[in-house]
Amino acid sequence: MQLAQLRSFVAVAETRHFTQAAEAVGVSQPSLSKQIHTLEADLGAELFSRSRGGATLTPAGAALLPLARRILADADTARLEVRELVGLQRGRLRLGATPSLCVSLVAPVLRRFADAHPRISLHLEEGGSQDLVRHLLHGELDLALIIAPDTGVDPALTATPILRESLVVASSAAMPPPTEHPPLRITDLRDQPLVMFRTGYDLRDVTLAACRAAGFTPTFAVEGGELDAVLGLVEAGLGLALVPSMAATGRPRLRVTPLAPPGFHRTIALAHRRDVALTHSARALRDTLDAYLTEAAAWRTLPPGTQPT
Repeated sequence: MQLAQLRSFVAVAETRHFTQAAEAVGVSQPSLSKQIHTLEADLGAELFSRSRGGATLTPAGAALLPLARRILADADTARLEVRELVGLQRGRLRLGATPSLCVSLVAPVLRRFADAHPRISLHLEEGGSQDLVRHLLHGELDLALIIAPDTGVDPALTATPILRESLVVASSAAMPPPTEHPPLRITDLRDQPLVMFRTGYDLRDVTLAACRAAGFTPTFAVEGGELDAVLGLVEAGLGLALVPSMAATGRPRLRVTPLAPPGFHRTIALAHRRDVALTHSARALRDTLDAYLTEAAAWRTLPPGTQPT
């Protein structure tokens, strides 16, 4: 099994056409077909069902596709790491982060990192923790800032807790406060309209679970948004939302009300694949992140309810 064969295989799987795949990888169509046939002979299984309309993956091909993508991603990472060491090419860093962290923690950390390492190319992917974990496992990211679940992360990953963050209730500063005597209890949300995140969002699940545990089903003013949309709707006075404390920082049109103890917290972790050594670029970012959090805590510039672990 050769990398060229795997690249041809992935190209056919993505284009579903041998001629288009050959153009994508820069080889002739007969050469690409020969590579696929050789790979099929080596594996002892047909990878594509061929027809005049194109090519579709067989069950064997579908099983191979995620593995092939991971192998190719690892090969690219190895090539870049060696070139970085010998000075032939600038480094590359692929970082994933959740939306709430992109609007709070990631920006100042990447600013500091870029100033210290201007030759490293930065690629940022924003997404939910589950999506970021999947991309890590497939070799598509070097590092990811994720929300660590209570059940632990995939055993193929190493996830180092870096920050513990409180969830707070956000409301419009132009509207009356949700309570005259903070902190707020979850039961105080019973008669309040909520701006709710889209289905599949971790914060939606946390909010609904907290309300149900308190014995009520919340009323939605609006639902279906991502973080920026939810915060904007809250600022406009459409309702309240349970949000991470860092996400509400620096928004003067928001009022932040803490929750009564024990409240709700989440652990932010820096994750990477256990079986792949961190590149020089990834290690440099990890060190930059650690230094930023240490200094921010010393300067007391982290939002209330947020502390390094």
